[in-house]
Amino acid sequence: MFVRILLLLSISWIMSLTKPLFNIGEWVGVQNAAWLEKLAISGRDLILLVGGLFLIYKSTAEIHEKLEGGEHAAANAKPMKFSQVIVQILLLDIVFSLDSVITAVGMADHVEIMIIAVVLAVGVMLLASESISRFVNNHPTVKMLALSFLLLIGVSLIAESFDQHIPKGYIYFAMAFSVFIEVLNLKVKSRSEKPVKLRNEAEMPEKK
Repeated sequence: MFVRILLLLSISWIMSLTKPLFNIGEWVGVQNAAWLEKLAISGRDLILLVGGLFLIYKSTAEIHEKLEGGEHAAANAKPMKFSQVIVQILLLDIVFSLDSVITAVGMADHVEIMIIAVVLAVGVMLLASESISRFVNNHPTVKMLALSFLLLIGVSLIAESFDQHIPKGYIYFAMAFSVFIEVLNLKVKSRSEKPVKLRNEAEMPEKK
């Protein structure tokens, strides 16, 4: 919460991150003006690019550990220090907050309103975090779905860093549809221990 409020209070510095630092298109000899504009890299683009790559790496490594070598990796892995965990959480929060703060600047004229919104959002997250994390840990398929969402967000951050805007509605719809399907799977699994089998043509009664 404090990190996001500090970012809001430093709006002038945040907005300066949108100015291009260099242009990849000029390095490779691109002549098209539209592509030159898309390949211009700003400080915001660099942060989104690094954050997206980090998300893809962490989620891929977590999926590999859960599916391939969970027991062996757990036996040989060194426990992560508390300070390392805090630093990673802060870095990821800055990546997510940066884009939302820039968007919020265009939505509200008063910093006080944006700060109140941040405090309320963090309060909701604190109230729901324990129950959600407990539910995710108790259902391995939900955990895999959450990791796949991180992959999706990582790809969208990388696309945003190159000015390839993916409408948020598409991303939210994909997530909501996946969650809906997973809820159906959990309901079916809770009612029956045996998996549901789809009928094929051989099992269907012949039409007279």
